[in-house]
Amino acid sequence: MLSLTHAETMLQMTARRTAGDRFAAPIVVANAAHADEIDAQLADVGIPDAQLILEPAARNTAPAIALAAVEAEPDAILLVMPSDHVIADVAAFHEAIGRAVPLVEAGWLITFGITPVAPETGYGYIRRGETIGDGVQRVDSFVEKPDRATAERYLASGDHSWNGGIFLFTAGAYMAALEQFAPGMADAARDAMAAARRDGRHVHPDPQVFGRSPSDSIDYAVMEKAERVAVVPVDMGWSDVGSWDALHALAPKDEDDNAHHGEVIAIDTANCLIRSEGPLVAAVGVKDLIVIATRDAVLVLPRGDSQQVKRAVEALKRDGHITLDKPF
Repeated sequence: MLSLTHAETMLQMTARRTAGDRFAAPIVVANAAHADEIDAQLADVGIPDAQLILEPAARNTAPAIALAAVEAEPDAILLVMPSDHVIADVAAFHEAIGRAVPLVEAGWLITFGITPVAPETGYGYIRRGETIGDGVQRVDSFVEKPDRATAERYLASGDHSWNGGIFLFTAGAYMAALEQFAPGMADAARDAMAAARRDGRHVHPDPQVFGRSPSDSIDYAVMEKAERVAVVPVDMGWSDVGSWDALHALAPKDEDDNAHHGEVIAIDTANCLIRSEGPLVAAVGVKDLIVIATRDAVLVLPRGDSQQVKRAVEALKRDGHITLDKPF
């Protein structure tokens, strides 16, 4: 729900990818604490009719998607998108969806494989198999996040895509797969929605029933186990903005390759990402830095090594620092 790469928030940009007669009003599965903010943000971009399914507890992606699948008609085609991704070429994405629809109508579960541009170690990969449709291939295997040498081998092979976590299937096909491979999740979703409290466009699944659901991702619970799983490779300018380095790459930059947000002064400074949520940040004579100032903390990292932020988090955990108990 933050504006990271554009004036619109990540949620707003995601929802606007489903504009037009081709798509029904979106279903948003989210934390109940965020309901008012989601309503306001979607209304601001002309989407006042989204339905919100408000999770009473976090159970990972497979049960969350099941709530939406239960709410939809069994033959409805569900486009499942995380709300924190960047897709620069929406037309290419829509074209890939079009290629996937005939297979979806035949009962296949579809994932979209992102064309890799570097040997990234922070993404899972999909190994593509035989061609089964126009620009659609059977999934040979899903591969965990690799080390650098393995990622370089995947890139050179030409038959691997990044796993972007975007899916297309009918509600009925998804629930049938969930009933086969994770029946506890399917039962919890159905029963929680049957006992849900409804308040206009807000649906509140029964907390006790949904709380009994096992917690697992759609990849582990369904996609890696089902037989009829296919991948549509697509080059659409995708990023999950999973690091500060990724944000620097995506954000608008000045003539010195600096990306600024908030009150920032940069003098003789180059190749930096500098963001402030309050205090003035003045950078003089520096380069290749990431500087993030929030209300109660400042993070400084060398650009190109932003995954190391986890070391700072681990140190704060060891010290029991109060910062970790505050909302970001």
